[in-house]
Amino acid sequence: MRVSSISIKLLFATLFFLLNFAAFAQEEPAKPGNSAQELADKMANPVASLISVPLQNNLTYGIGPYNGIKYQINIQPVVPFKLSENLNLITRYILPVVDQQDVTGENTHEFGLSDATVTAFFAPKTKGLILGVGPAFLVPTATEKFLGTEKFGIGPSVLVMHQGKGLSIGFLANQIWSVAGNADRADFNQFYTQLFLTHSYKSGASLGITSEITQNWQGNTTLITVSPNVGAITKLGGQTMQFAVMPLIPVVGHQSIKPDWGLRAVVAFIFPQ
Repeated sequence: MRVSSISIKLLFATLFFLLNFAAFAQEEPAKPGNSAQELADKMANPVASLISVPLQNNLTYGIGPYNGIKYQINIQPVVPFKLSENLNLITRYILPVVDQQDVTGENTHEFGLSDATVTAFFAPKTKGLILGVGPAFLVPTATEKFLGTEKFGIGPSVLVMHQGKGLSIGFLANQIWSVAGNADRADFNQFYTQLFLTHSYKSGASLGITSEITQNWQGNTTLITVSPNVGAITKLGGQTMQFAVMPLIPVVGHQSIKPDWGLRAVVAFIFPQ
């Protein structure tokens, strides 16, 4: 198997996680609502009123007929806005940076930004059953032809979850259609959903499992992955952070897009309010 600089990047992110593993069980005094476990629960809730900046590192091998390799880091800030005492607007941004080899063809290489996704959830303040609904946008920010769609898209997004102390279970989903852009490029018509189950502990550690399903209606392809994961809340200096690591196990996918295997490491900067 080939070794490249993109695998080294994710290796450093994973090592960073492991070097801090000893700090995971260390619980520091916190303000009410900001204990290690409470922060872990908030991070499991996509519409929690909490500012965070996750950096999601993804490495996948064996993609398509040329056994391509792809490193993608998703910069994913979450910024909440208080609209009223009982309603929040949670904005989520995903800006992917991609470095890939032999994915679009043999002996090919692409590096740059891919298209961004922006989601806005209107989330009423509730306990137990949590709901969020709003628009999702596809923004053509790609810096190379093969890394994006050259289309602007829009569609609905929804979140349904149940959360109790230490347990979060639910799903989020969006459906986006292209509405403008380069007429010479194929239309964008894609459904995405993520199902998740997470259990947190007093120390801030967490165990869980997620499944991601991407259905490209235009290309008639489906990709389903399953990811058991482990994570923890800790502090580096005065900065509260969450680390998580998980395999990306492909279970369904067309041979043109399905990787042989993958790995994800997440480093999230948390700013408790």
